Amino acid sequence: MEGHHLHRHHGQQQQQQRLQNTSANVDATDRFPQWSIQETKEFLVIRAELDQTFMETKRNKQLWEVISTRMKEKGYHRSAEQCKCKWKNLVTRYKGFETMEQEATRQQFPFYNEFSAIFTARMQRMLWAEAEGGSKKNKGTQLSSDEEEDGNEESAEGGGGRKKKKAKIASGGGGGSSLNSLKEILEEFMRQQMQIEAQWMEAFEARENERRLKEMEWRQAMEVLENERIMMEERWREREEQRRIREEARAEKRDALITALLNKLERQEM
Repeated sequence: MEGHHLHRHHGQQQQQQRLQNTSANVDATDRFPQWSIQETKEFLVIRAELDQTFMETKRNKQLWEVISTRMKEKGYHRSAEQCKCKWKNLVTRYKGFETMEQEATRQQFPFYNEFSAIFTARMQRMLWAEAEGGSKKNKGTQLSSDEEEDGNEESAEGGGGRKKKKAKIASGGGGGSSLNSLKEILEEFMRQQMQIEAQWMEAFEARENERRLKEMEWRQAMEVLENERIMMEERWREREEQRRIREEARAEKRDALITALLNKLERQEM
């Protein structure tokens, strides 16, 4: 009886030890290192290179695996799921800061310029596809947002009936939403272009004002140097004139002495 209790107590201790080890492993797995700014920028560069492929395909699981592999090549060990979650979080933050008008507030999101470049390039590709007369299927694929990537992947893996039903709904009521989305994209594109042009004009005016100020300072400095040169030249001429007068006076005195000496010698000889 006593041996049975000891065996049971030993079994409970082993079970508690296994639970502690399991929880420790789970905690160690769940705790991932934070993304640094440089790592996030490298991630956005890779994601930007594959953005067109993301917009043209529905199953993007393999693309996230590619991003994970390329991140490992750069020395950052991130799984495909981590990269996917990071992208979603960054998109959500970007859209939150995008609605704010103050530029200083946008600076709180350090990757705002990278996301603006990604979405601007995406919009330009859509406009080019529209100009080239792309098919409606390609347009619908390109107009899909980043939040719809999971839905597209799940719908591609689901049954055929549900897929056909979604296709009918999209064909029936997707025309208006596509036009609205295209209109919003064009308005956003024009707004960004006007903002870029305004920033360029502001920078150009600042450079022009700086150039004018430097040119004015240079002209003033040259005028000062020219005035100094004229004054020095006048002083030199005055000194030369005084030296010439002194030379003439000494020459006259010398001639007078020589004449007086000659006259004296002539008188003595007589």
